[in-house]
Amino acid sequence: MQLLERSPNSFDLLGFGEVMLRLTPPDKERLAVSESFEKTAGGSELNVMCGAAALGLRTGIITSLPDNPIGQFVKNRIRFAGVSDDHLLLSNAPNARLGVYYYEMGAHPRKSSVVYDRADSAFTQMRIGDIPGDPFQNCRAFLVSGITLALGETPQKTALELIEGFHQKGARIAFDVNYRAALWSEEKALKAIKKLLPKVDFLFVSEETSRRMMGRKGSPEEIARGYHEEFGCSLIAMTMRQVLSPTRHGWDSMIYDADAKAVYREAPYTDIEVVDRIGSGDAYLSGVLGAYLQGMGCEKALKTGNAMAAVKNTVMGDMPVSDWREINSIIAGHEGQLQSEMNR
Repeated sequence: MQLLERSPNSFDLLGFGEVMLRLTPPDKERLAVSESFEKTAGGSELNVMCGAAALGLRTGIITSLPDNPIGQFVKNRIRFAGVSDDHLLLSNAPNARLGVYYYEMGAHPRKSSVVYDRADSAFTQMRIGDIPGDPFQNCRAFLVSGITLALGETPQKTALELIEGFHQKGARIAFDVNYRAALWSEEKALKAIKKLLPKVDFLFVSEETSRRMMGRKGSPEEIARGYHEEFGCSLIAMTMRQVLSPTRHGWDSMIYDADAKAVYREAPYTDIEVVDRIGSGDAYLSGVLGAYLQGMGCEKALKTGNAMAAVKNTVMGDMPVSDWREINSIIAGHEGQLQSEMNR
């Protein structure tokens, strides 16, 4: 696939999505009894931008935050992660608020759980004319997720307008289905997602979502080919998570390159020691896009995505924080190369 060339002034990747405040009880306490919370920031598209920035891409987030100390906290976190805020709107609207979610960490047999408090956030009011600057100039790839589409008519309309604008400028469109049953029904999701898939170049979707919400059948390879044949997506990445317990996961994926008619897979990561699973799927995207947009090819993109996802499961917070040194070491260990027990 022909990509726009990198230049010092271009964004390799821009994302459009809500950034939220995450509140987590310490020490796996229950939400119903905890009296204190750990405060972090995160959001699907932002998580991808952070991970890709750590791998050397110039990334930015298109979003809206309330112009208050909580919004400033999130803006500071975005900058700290090396992600541009050139297209970030600080809203002075009287009712502007930051979406919040509460995350309760599980321990077998108790599942982890999320409680959302995100209705009518500043982001859900954002229209394309509100975006500071011109996001369509000098951008190689644009990312949006199904979570953004699920947040209401305004975010969905803005996302579709952005997709159309970036598509016309020659940027590649990346879409993560990222279905959340708590936000919308499978029927509504399927209808909205099918509308934009013909414009999507890079499709990211889990095997579970493909079979359930998307109604696909066959092997993962057959499902991936089906997305290309029906919608024209040129690169399809499908993830498979095996949940053994809240603290033990397995991770696997495949990439189908429609141009080369090639399937890429590797041995799965098994028995991952999970510290915090939130954002591991986003870390996978950041690894795939981080490698692919730097011209490293699908095989390296697959290995990088898998390693980023595996490592993110071991790190607290939503955002991936791995650089190439760590990821290449993880890949080498996964492939059986002898390594020391500790980095020192």
